Amino acid sequence: MLAFLFGLVAGFLTPHAEEPLAEPLVRAARGRVVFHPGEKRLLAFILCLLIAAVLLAVVSEGSPFWLVLGGGLGYFATRLIAAANSR
Repeated sequence: MLAFLFGLVAGFLTPHAEEPLAEPLVRAARGRVVFHPGEKRLLAFILCLLIAAVLLAVVSEGSPFWLVLGGGLGYFATRLIAAANSR
């Protein structure tokens, strides 16, 4: 269950982590790697999930399945909540 919660937090924080986590990597790779629009957010999502996975490994808890499921739900949380409220 902890993995699911970590995934939710990682997915939800992805837009906020885009500038501090992904932007320096994109700038460092500029000229060697072409990043298309939207890929910076994907890179931030991957980094957030990686951080969550490392934290889970430290506490010896969780399953990759729950981490990824929570991450996906957390990533789309604001849109899912808005869709549920519009009904």
